[in-house]
Amino acid sequence: MPDTSSTTLTATEETAAAPADVVKTEQRKPRSLWGDAWFELRHRPMFWVSAILLVILLLIAAFPGLFTSADPTKGDLTNHFLSKPELTHFFQPDWFGYDGQGRSIYARVIHGTRNSILVGVGVTAAVTFLGGLLGMLAGYFGGLIDSVISRLTDIFFGIPFLLGTMVVLNAFTDRKVYVVVLALTFLGWTSIARVTRSSVITAKQADYVTAARALGASTTRMLFRHVMPNALAPTIVVATIALGGYISAEATLSYLGLGLSEPAISWGIDISEASKAIRDNPHALMFPAGMLTLTVFAFIMLGDAVRDALDPKLR
Repeated sequence: MPDTSSTTLTATEETAAAPADVVKTEQRKPRSLWGDAWFELRHRPMFWVSAILLVILLLIAAFPGLFTSADPTKGDLTNHFLSKPELTHFFQPDWFGYDGQGRSIYARVIHGTRNSILVGVGVTAAVTFLGGLLGMLAGYFGGLIDSVISRLTDIFFGIPFLLGTMVVLNAFTDRKVYVVVLALTFLGWTSIARVTRSSVITAKQADYVTAARALGASTTRMLFRHVMPNALAPTIVVATIALGGYISAEATLSYLGLGLSEPAISWGIDISEASKAIRDNPHALMFPAGMLTLTVFAFIMLGDAVRDALDPKLR
């Protein structure tokens, strides 16, 4: 019998002889949907730009005293549009100049960040919970439940968003942050409900859901363990992109005098007041409008990056 010991490699020897990159590929564990999405996000410059901007904005919203010591509500009429922007006076009250009531525009821009982000995050969380819950129930159970929720969604979806919100807010004289959040949530949950319903209908037809149902899994376990985690990605994408829209909606309502009311500080309020003197003092409008644009832009960029990472077809 011929000796084949010199020509036959054992499994251990084959592994040792294989290139290092092949061994690493074979030993690499498959990533989950969220792990794969995070891997994609880490390699997208757009994600890091938006993330850095949002971290700075969140720091400003949480700790405005770190960026200015001026009182945003204290006005001095002797400074009525007196001081133009002094861009070399970094972080000083007169850095952006003063508004028509002699208040520091820089201080108001800084302190206005908190209310704008609170409204945006609050509305996004509320509509995601409400719309996601209704959409999940409609998509999973179908039948009468689906019909009732779908028709209710169609009714609310047919109401113009800003017009309906203006009507709701007009019933309140003291419009604080939570009032604006509730008003925007009242009409803003429909898109999330529709997206979640479609995702749940697709997810519940998957083989793993059918197998779990055959093994006797309870309805609660089916929803929260198997269906919801796999139907959540489109909902998160829509909610992230919509967050910037809710911040813009709050500013629009405040500009029209139906959003946050004094003494609350809002970019929309400042834009409304500055628009009266835009010809002679455009700087009073430029800074709050620029901050609003930057914030909305950052959230939209983040939403686009998350969408691209969670949708394999866009890679």
